Amino acid sequence: MVEYKWTVLSNTTLGGLLASLDGTILLIALPVVFKGVGVNPFDPGTFPLLIWLLLGYGVVTATLLVTVGRLSDMFGRARMYNFGFAVFSTGSILLFVEPWQGTTGAWALVFFRLVQAVGASFLFANSAALLTDAFPPRERGKAMGVNQISFIGGSLVGLIAGGVLASIPNIAIGPWVLPTWRLIFLVSVPIGVFGTVWAYAKLKETSIRRSGQKLDIPGNVTFGLGLTLLLVGTTYGLLPYGSSSTGWGSPWVVAALGIGAALLVAFVFIETKVVDPMFNLALFKVRSFAAGTSAAQTGAAAADGVAAVAS
Repeated sequence: MVEYKWTVLSNTTLGGLLASLDGTILLIALPVVFKGVGVNPFDPGTFPLLIWLLLGYGVVTATLLVTVGRLSDMFGRARMYNFGFAVFSTGSILLFVEPWQGTTGAWALVFFRLVQAVGASFLFANSAALLTDAFPPRERGKAMGVNQISFIGGSLVGLIAGGVLASIPNIAIGPWVLPTWRLIFLVSVPIGVFGTVWAYAKLKETSIRRSGQKLDIPGNVTFGLGLTLLLVGTTYGLLPYGSSSTGWGSPWVVAALGIGAALLVAFVFIETKVVDPMFNLALFKVRSFAAGTSAAQTGAAAADGVAAVAS
């Protein structure tokens, strides 16, 4: 019989691989997707579709990650992880079966991809916590290392998978034809459904939850809204504005960036005052935590840079 800790490592590694793969699989395959739904993403009226399909996944996961981690501490890590796998798989299925064409179909893809990203945020936020609960201290480093490899590897595999799938012609199955762009979304469906069923069947709640915890509403609002405004403002700064090829001079972009930064500053102040903060900022006083977080941030920036160059 397989030890429970190996079940946790296997399932969280699968979840991390799948969630990070879907974060990059569209980078190369986007032209095929837009052609499939019959939209020219470079028309001024539809260019936001390109931006949101390209960056919306990352915006949602980045915004929800800390909040989801806090909710998981309150309501159970395995429970929230399983829920996230189910939401991710639901989003994958909806992306594959989306029935509309034109701008309606493209916006539906954006919405369903955001649903998928919500599920991915639960997977990202709880993988390391589940491994910490399942593995003894002397084995946690090895387990988390394997898990992190799946996150980084998934981003690179997503680029390759998107390029390979985009080059496959439409597949005829009797009287039916499976368009290439649907094949790009199909790849996540069977693996996601399998992972969801496996998670609900095998993962159990082993974390110790402190009673009487309260949700840090001011912290959640300032962090979520501030980061969203900052990321959305940055996103729309890439769009043309007036006679300029970019939108950094747009009053809306400037306001979004300014208000977003102010809210994040307010978030730091709030977290030092509330009883149950969404994120314990005192952790950054621990040298190993601060160094590990900085290394992870640098690694993620490097991986995203490689992905951007490759796309």
